[in-house]
Amino acid sequence: MKAAILYGNADIRWSDHETPPVRPGTVKVRVRAAGICGSDVPRVLNHGAHFYPIVLGHEFSGDVIELGTGVTELSVGDAVSGVPLLPCLSCADCRKGDYALCKNYGFIGSRQQGAFAEYIVIPAHNAIRYHPSIPYEQAALFEPSAVALHGVRLNAFRGGETVCVLGCGTIGIFTIQWAALFGAKRIVALDIDPGRLAFAREMGADETLLASDPDCLDHALGLTGGTGYTSIFETAGNTETMRAAFALAGNRAHVCFIGTPRAALTFTPKEWEYMNRKEFRLTGSWMSYSAPFPGEEWDLTAHFFQTGQLRFDKRFIYKTYPFSQAREAFKLFQNPSGVHGKIMLLA
Repeated sequence: MKAAILYGNADIRWSDHETPPVRPGTVKVRVRAAGICGSDVPRVLNHGAHFYPIVLGHEFSGDVIELGTGVTELSVGDAVSGVPLLPCLSCADCRKGDYALCKNYGFIGSRQQGAFAEYIVIPAHNAIRYHPSIPYEQAALFEPSAVALHGVRLNAFRGGETVCVLGCGTIGIFTIQWAALFGAKRIVALDIDPGRLAFAREMGADETLLASDPDCLDHALGLTGGTGYTSIFETAGNTETMRAAFALAGNRAHVCFIGTPRAALTFTPKEWEYMNRKEFRLTGSWMSYSAPFPGEEWDLTAHFFQTGQLRFDKRFIYKTYPFSQAREAFKLFQNPSGVHGKIMLLA
């Protein structure tokens, strides 16, 4: 088969690769769409791969074309989205259903060969069947949707809450949608990009604020009458928005950090004291899994994608490339400020 193989830093080539064999309990998937995740960019451009050569790609969809022995829950021809985590299923964390906390895990497209290829073989329980009316591009967004929902679940979110979402990238937009589906009273979104804010309004945010406005935090607090928000989700991994979350939290609020920071994060004593004085709860969110594996995050995404209540819009996707042009696609990230949305590779 052909695959986009990363041979070294910034050296990704569409070339021949051994077709993976189908083993008991696995299925072979003809990959139709795969998204470039923000975590893929440093793997390609900043010496971030675990090893070379490697095929990246962990947000993907396609069609089942072959079943391994013992697979009964799927059929040839099923449209599936891929679950990238490969937990050991035997450690203490896995036995508790905390698969994302497994210390012995594998990960498709990072620790083992991924989906920037014509075919991929995955365990049957890592293939989520979905309704064939869902486009491949949308189905490749199962993983970021599930990441958003996992954070919402960890934040003990309940209907009727005032919500602030910091960052309106792909995961931020899905967080807005999940909060709306679960009955948020009011959703306010902050971002530095006016285009993303316009998209956020169309996808469920009641109010949007430009984060670069020096009065942004005052305006955001004003929308709550000065009491702060009951539920806050930081999805950008930006040091400024992570500090802003502490300022915007209300008393006894729930604050969830979904975004992964790329720089050192420091708080002034006054900023840190917000957590003490407001007695808010701060939690991190890592990946997208719960028991039974892979969890309701994936099942609910499949359901609400099918009903249309979890909406897909072409603006989620900034640009598409054929798999054979993966090198050109990654060149866009040499100037990431010009990328506004998901870059998708299509077969």
